[in-house]
Amino acid sequence: MSELDRNAGKARRAEVMGAAFVDQAMSELDGFSRPLQDWLNEHAWGSTWLRDGIDLKTRSLCTCAMLSALGRSSELRGHLRGAINNGATVIEIREVLLHSAIYAGAPAAVEAFRAAREVFDGLGLQMLDEG
Repeated sequence: MSELDRNAGKARRAEVMGAAFVDQAMSELDGFSRPLQDWLNEHAWGSTWLRDGIDLKTRSLCTCAMLSALGRSSELRGHLRGAINNGATVIEIREVLLHSAIYAGAPAAVEAFRAAREVFDGLGLQMLDEG
């Protein structure tokens, strides 16, 4: 395992998800969960999220679309916050989740919209009222 990739990945993770989120995830480590968090920091956040080619906002929106399609609302909530941190707007997120409905199905989109409303409410973001 590359310590450099792991540390750079942890830094990118904090940049995207927020330092408090990463501190919480890392504070709960034990002998069982530490290997998973190390792997995530090295591979997901290190070698993947540090790649060039697309900006962080686009990477976040893609991640939200995939998590929506997979019905992984717990992970989606964190990545919705990350998308906001990376400059995505409520409108852009709404459109990505709506677009996902066509390919992932209505139940997945309904769950994703519920998760988004919860996150946006928690962040104090204004809901759109444009009909």
